[in-house]
Parts: sequence; structure tokens; C-alpha cells
Amino acid sequence: MSSVPVRFSVLSLRRRPLARALAHGLLLTSVAAAGAASAQSAPAEEEGKTPSQTLQTVQVTANQLGTITEGSGAYTPGTIATATRLVLTPRQTPQTISVITRAQMDDFGLDGIDDVMRVTPGISIVTYDSERTEYYARGFAVQNFQYDGIPMSRDSAYSAGNTLSDTAIYDRIEVLKGATGLLTGMGDPGATINLVRKKPGKEFAGSATLGVGRWDDYRAEVDVGGPLTADGRVRGRAVGAWQDKHSNLDFYQRTSKVGYAVLEADLGERTLLTVGGDVLESDPKGSTWGGIPLLDSQGNFNDMPRSFNNGTRWSGWRQYVRTGFATLEHTFDNDWVAKLQLNHQVNGYDAALAGAAGGNPDPVTGEGVSLWLGKYVGKTVSNAADFYLSGNFGLFGRQHELVVGGSASRKRWTNTGYSPQPGYPTAVADYNSWKGDIPEPEWQRGYGNNEVTRENGLYVVGRFDVADPLKVIVGSRLASYRSPQTRETGVFVPYAGVVYDLGEHYSVYASYSTIFKPQGERDEQGRTLDPLEGRSYEMGLKAEFFDGRFNASAALFQLDQDNFAQPTGGKTPTGDIAYRGLMGVRTKGYELELSGQLAEGWQVQGGFAHKIARQAGTKVSTLEPENQFSLHTSYRLRGDWQGLTVGGGARWQDSTFGTITNPADGASVVHRTQPYWLLDAMARYQFNDRLSATVNVNNLLDKRYYTIFSWYSTYTWGEPRNVRLAVTYKF
Repeated sequence: MSSVPVRFSVLSLRRRPLARALAHGLLLTSVAAAGAASAQSAPAEEEGKTPSQTLQTVQVTANQLGTITEGSGAYTPGTIATATRLVLTPRQTPQTISVITRAQMDDFGLDGIDDVMRVTPGISIVTYDSERTEYYARGFAVQNFQYDGIPMSRDSAYSAGNTLSDTAIYDRIEVLKGATGLLTGMGDPGATINLVRKKPGKEFAGSATLGVGRWDDYRAEVDVGGPLTADGRVRGRAVGAWQDKHSNLDFYQRTSKVGYAVLEADLGERTLLTVGGDVLESDPKGSTWGGIPLLDSQGNFNDMPRSFNNGTRWSGWRQYVRTGFATLEHTFDNDWVAKLQLNHQVNGYDAALAGAAGGNPDPVTGEGVSLWLGKYVGKTVSNAADFYLSGNFGLFGRQHELVVGGSASRKRWTNTGYSPQPGYPTAVADYNSWKGDIPEPEWQRGYGNNEVTRENGLYVVGRFDVADPLKVIVGSRLASYRSPQTRETGVFVPYAGVVYDLGEHYSVYASYSTIFKPQGERDEQGRTLDPLEGRSYEMGLKAEFFDGRFNASAALFQLDQDNFAQPTGGKTPTGDIAYRGLMGVRTKGYELELSGQLAEGWQVQGGFAHKIARQAGTKVSTLEPENQFSLHTSYRLRGDWQGLTVGGGARWQDSTFGTITNPADGASVVHRTQPYWLLDAMARYQFNDRLSATVNVNNLLDKRYYTIFSWYSTYTWGEPRNVRLAVTYKF
């Protein structure tokens, strides 16, 4: 392992036409450059400043996954490898990537992946119900997940536990924007989420945290790690977290547990073995299923209280995740690296559900609503392997980098669906007085699923030092995919990127990749849609200041797709939502982002994203906002208040909309949400080197807002203002 300085990334913050936004991003980075030049032009003493006013250089550890952020205090990564397996800085990577570091997760109490995605620039969330959320980026649902760089796709219909992941076990969450077919093979063009686990340290360290929040939210965490042998050649780490969380929803509660253990062993001077595993248990009571009907029977907005729970008291969507992994990494005498990664994961669920979500209630009598009912028991067992060689080689008097590898995965999904016994009442007598007090039915087995999906691929990527300012990255993947619905072999996925340095601080870049994703959606005749195909283009400007501790980026992107799945409003022969494949869908937009250290003790991360997707002049993918902004920052005070850190966050998005049916006259209407701002605040006091207390306030102004799921004509309220206190002791 080597030691490298931590590095940081940037975006402009104000909504404006693209040309002005890019100009504003350049202005920000120019100001930062001027500040850097000023800070480095003379020692602090010559300017009448104390040494503490200069920027601090943080040294952290890097590996083949990139720079470890834990302990750096930074809101930015140093290096990343999610895009190409090449370990590069953000400025050297020809795509947009957002990283939420360990420091930011700790500062703002981001204990779950949903919390992380809410503050990630360019990511929006649509809530299905209390156990399921969907993330969107650049107009597409994000189904591509990675764990330490190993791809593991998500089935959002059955949740599969990905969005319930607890962040206690992760060093950072990386979100790579755009198509990522080079490493993930078949996948969505919007983004890929890479969850990078914590690693053992070479010195003993540990911490314990106790937290309490509004609505009887209790949490405990323990994290211990260090050398297990006197010479430090074997190191271990164990993390455990428990949370019992009630909420603003009536009679809802979720108990969750997570455990993680990892062992590193130096088998030699150049060989590292890592083995580990993690478990997640989520056991909710009073789960919602679906949302609140958008309109009442008269066609007016069905304005229910934010505490309204459409589920029953016995409803529960229990989920569990079991993961085992192993990595063997060897560095040869010529500094080439060989790495083998193995991952085994089980995502299971046991869900007995009922929700008052069908129909439209009469505003007076409460009639007109029916129950959604179902019981589902199943699991997905996934096995994945990845092997690659990487290193430098000389050609034409210059040094270049190369990665050659292959991957294979197999996923088996088994599921059993149950329905209530005949005669069980499905009509809600009075929706206006619904309290979820109905008996659970006797379930009868209805159907079963047993599906196996296999994916294999070979990939190669090279980074060529064409000239001192010019680096070219080219690569490709040859992939095969087989499922019960689709069989594809020899799919060629090319990737190309170029980065041109304009000087010490600035670079321009461009990248290109193709899109290929087999789909499981069916049309009204029951036929599976053809694979989603298309092209992804991106170009932009990146800047790097303060020795990489602060970065700025401005990106333009375009996605062209065919066979884009769009709901028809009808049903398949089995009663599921029917889709049609749209041809010629084009998504265009831009993203601006910033992250890093602006001054000693001052960290910032934020961005602005704009996108519009159209097909034949009509907007599609409208459940995601066209414009959104986020900014989170913290500042550690000096002098007599040096133990105090204060911070805040601001999130804004414009309206989302979808077409639904007005029950009053049967006509199609467009329902549009209102734009909204959400403000957050945090404060931490460091009593001494070991003890600290942190207060977080989310939705500080108690804003009322909701997200819609127009396919089912439902909506879900956002969480009201809530306060949480956490006390941490380090040992």
C-alpha cells in the first residue's frame, strides 16, 4: 500500500442557462485558484496570520479501490477506481462521480443509504412505500450496485435490501454518473452506486456510539479494529449496529441490525489476503404497501395527514442480507498487480402485506378504496467473481497503464406468492377513519418463481500518455447475458475517454460508451421488451486546487436510447403493469459539482443538476425533477470554541409530474408537485480527544412535501422535522 494526499471535487450552485452555469463554475474555480495562489505565495507568518489558518495537508492510505476516506475529515475522495479499475483522481477520471465520505456521513448522521442518496448531487428519490425507495439519475432508475467494486444488480420490485443498507460498515459511497458498461456489463445508463467497506487499520482503534432521536428512535454502534498479531501482519475489524426506529407514521416501527467482520493477512511482502462477511436484518411492523391515493372520488387532492399509515398493524416486509467475500491481491516485482475478488450474497424477504391504496376515497363517506393484499417469501442468491491484472508499460518512450480482466456472475431468484383465502373482504369500509385494525387473512399459495440469470464478460482498458497534457483511455467489454427471458452473447461494449490538461489546475475531458440492458418488462400481450440500447456522451471541465483537496467540475451529457420502457396504463395478461418500448428517447443535461476543503476546518460538498428526457418532443421520465440542488458544509471553530463544529445543508428540487386518471370524469390529467426547499443543521462538540456529541436536525423548517408514483396514482409524504443526538466515545 502507498500513502497519497487526499483529493477533492466541484459544481456551481445557481440555476441558470447552461452557458452561464458553466461560466459560473469557471468563475468559482478561478476564485479558488486565486485563493490557492495567495495561500501559497507567502508563509502565514508574513501575512500576520497564525499557522492554523493555512490549509492542512492530510495523508491517507490508498489501495486498489482508491483512497480510504476514514480519518481524513474530508468531504472528497483522493483517488477512485469505480469507472475503469484504474486508480485515478477525480480530475483524471473522464466521467462525473459523486462521493459521500465517512466524514460527511458522520457529520450529518447519514446512517442509511437512503440518507446518503438524499444529499448526493444529481440523485433523486421516489418512495414506493415504507420499505422501498427508488433512486434516479439522469432520467433513469439506478439498479446497478457494487460492493467493493463487484457488481450486484438490484430487483426493486422485491426490494432486495440494497436501499436498506446501513452505512456503519462503509468507508464511502461512490456514485458514478452515466453508462458504466465497461465493468458492470449490462446495466442502467443513469448511474452506478459503489459501496466501499471499511478496512482494518495497522493500529488498534475503536469507537462506541449511542443515539436517540424523535419518535423513539434509538441506535447503538460499536466499531473495533487493529492488528491481531505482534508484527501487524494480520489485522481485523468488527462493526456492529442496532437500531429501533419508530417514525411519524402511525403504528410503524422498524428494528434493524447489521454486523460486519473483516480480516486482512499479509501472506508475504507483496501478497494480501482479505476475507470477511456482513449481515443485515430489517424487521418492520406496520409496513405501508403502496402510497396514498392522489385524488379523492371528486378529483381533488386527497390531503391526508403526514402520520397516515395505509398499512395494517400486522403488515411487515422483513428483509435480510448475508454476504461473504474474499480478495487475493499480489504485487509483482515490476509493480504489476493481480487481484481476484469473490462475492457471495443472499438477499431474502418474508413479506405479509396489506395496504389501503386502491381506488379513490369519497371525501364524505370514505368509501371507494380497496386493499392491496399479498404475501411473498423468497430470496436472491448471487455469486460473483472478478479477476484482473493492472500495471504500467512503456511504449514510444512513455509510460502507460493497462487493465485486463474478466468477471462472471450467477443470480438465482426464488419466490412464492400467496393470496388471501376466498371471501376475505378487500373493500375498506371507511378510508377516512382507517387505523389498520383488520385481521390477517389465511394465506393460500398462488404461484412460484425460480429464475437463474448468468452474466460473463472480458474487459480491457488502457490509459495512454499520448503527450504531457493529453491522456487517452480506451477499453471495451465483451459480455454475455442469459436469463429466462433473454439470451445475448458477444455483446460489445466500447468505452473511450480523453483528458487534456490546460495547466496546473484545469482539464477538459470527454467520454463515450454504449448502453445495453436486457429488460424484464412485458407489453400488454405478455411479450418481454427488447433490450434497452443506446449511447452515452459526456464532456466537461474539471479543476483541482490545494494539492487535490478541492475540485470543481462542470459536465454536459447526452443519452440516446431505444426500447425505453414506458408504462402504457394497461396490464399484462398476468395483471402486472404493461410497458411499451419507446424509440429515440434522448436525455440531455448538465451537472456542476464541488467538494472539498475551502479553508482550514471548512468542508463543503454540493452540486446542481439539470436534465430533460424527450421522445418525439414529449417529455418522459418525469418522476425525477428536471432541476435539483444540494449543498452541505461544516466548519470547525478556532480559539476558545475549537471543540465546536457547526454545519448545515440545503436541498432543493423543482416539480415532478405524471399523468393519472381523474376519477370524477375518467379524463387523463397531469398531476404536478410543487418545488420545495429542505434545510438541515448539525453541531458537534468535541469534549476531548475521545468524547464527542453531535446534534442533527433534518427538515429544519418542517416543510410539507411529497413524492408521487403516478403509475399507481399514489403519493408519499416526506418526513417532518426530526432531531437526533449521538454521543461517541473513541478508544
